[in-house]
Amino acid sequence: MEIEVSILLVLASVALLAGFFDAIAGGGGLLTLPAFFIAGIDPLSAMATNKFQASSASVSAVWAFARKRMIQWKVGRPMAILSFTGGVAGALSISMIDKAILELTVPILLIAVASYFAFSPKLDVRDRKQRMPSLSFTLVIIPIIGFYDGIFGPGTGSFFMVAFSLLLGQQLMQAICNSKLLNASCNLGALSVFAFSGAIIWPLALVMAFCAILGAQLGARCALYFGPGLIRPLLITVCCLMSLRLLFNDGHAVGEWLRQF
Repeated sequence: MEIEVSILLVLASVALLAGFFDAIAGGGGLLTLPAFFIAGIDPLSAMATNKFQASSASVSAVWAFARKRMIQWKVGRPMAILSFTGGVAGALSISMIDKAILELTVPILLIAVASYFAFSPKLDVRDRKQRMPSLSFTLVIIPIIGFYDGIFGPGTGSFFMVAFSLLLGQQLMQAICNSKLLNASCNLGALSVFAFSGAIIWPLALVMAFCAILGAQLGARCALYFGPGLIRPLLITVCCLMSLRLLFNDGHAVGEWLRQF
């Protein structure tokens, strides 16, 4: 598939912005995915290409934590395997979903995830009470979130982090490290399916991956000055505006229904 230079530049800019937001508040996929759809990219190709740039950012984050010896590999390895498996299952499932269904549901799902970001519980550095056995968490919760990442994706890292903190009672920094490892694992699981399916638009994926990593580096340096308190509302607002733009595209069933009122 040939991509016009103007569309390539716009999507690269969105990836840069998403990487910047991701480093500070998370949820960069809330920007890149609707941008693909607005640009007219086929839904499956949009999901696949977005997964490549997301994988690049998540793997680079794990590498950074691993260099500081903050990843607990002995405990995290079996969790990572199940997260990878969940990502594979999700990606295989989305390959079998009709294009029209994806176009119908993606804007609604994006607004739902943005709402989660707006009202998600605030985590702090205090230890929390463990509410679920570690084995049950590993066998049930991790594959479910991994599956979600494979079939959709935005917000996965945040879901992992909240789950580790609220269900296993992990301290915030430990939850962040574990969530990065598992997010990268399910990203790679889904990416392995998309790579073999031929759905990835490689020139676009490579450019966006580079921009996402660059944006993440800039975001990390700005995090101390701005923090998520300022960035997160902006991220949510932009995501909702882009999703509403998709909903009110000509031919979208929900948009046509809303126009009647």
